Amino acid sequence: MKVVGIFSFNKGQAAVEKHYPQLLKEIYHVISTINSARCKVKVSKEKTMPGKLLFDPKAINKEFKEAFAKHGWSPVRVQCDYPKKYLISDYHVRSFNKGAFREMDFVKEKLGVEVQFGKYAFMVYNVCAKMTIFHNLKHIDTGIEIVPVKAFADEMSTGVSYYEQFLWDLEARGVADIDIPVLILGIDA
Repeated sequence: MKVVGIFSFNKGQAAVEKHYPQLLKEIYHVISTINSARCKVKVSKEKTMPGKLLFDPKAINKEFKEAFAKHGWSPVRVQCDYPKKYLISDYHVRSFNKGAFREMDFVKEKLGVEVQFGKYAFMVYNVCAKMTIFHNLKHIDTGIEIVPVKAFADEMSTGVSYYEQFLWDLEARGVADIDIPVLILGIDA
């Protein structure tokens, strides 16, 4: 795979290049080692493209997980302790916090990386909420979001979001004072 788009959200590119130049090179290397052909294994059952061979986001994520692990990147998981004080007193809580957690895909030296081949809402959540949360919890300082460009997403099941759509929304939203620097990389097979 290869990087074909770069977007700097809240000066993310400058922050990554200044504080993590070697890790950025490593991330580009990881992306270049992903063999997209091995991930084109999903046979479509959708009405619009029955029988068409598509890229499988689960297979792509597995490839990224293995490639990042080879370079010492690891996920960071934090348990969620949901506040009960906002519940109505007579509401009976069963397994309220049982197993609740948030996880960042890959972290190394306080640089967080998320790889997203899912719905649009997950891309926005990663950059505008999750990365801020992991920053507030002192796990990361800066983030990188890796997403498919439209041409790549078009070769996956319907509903997978893409770089161009994501950037339009981020630009229209603007930067808030709690946002951390995030570099967004658009990739293609």
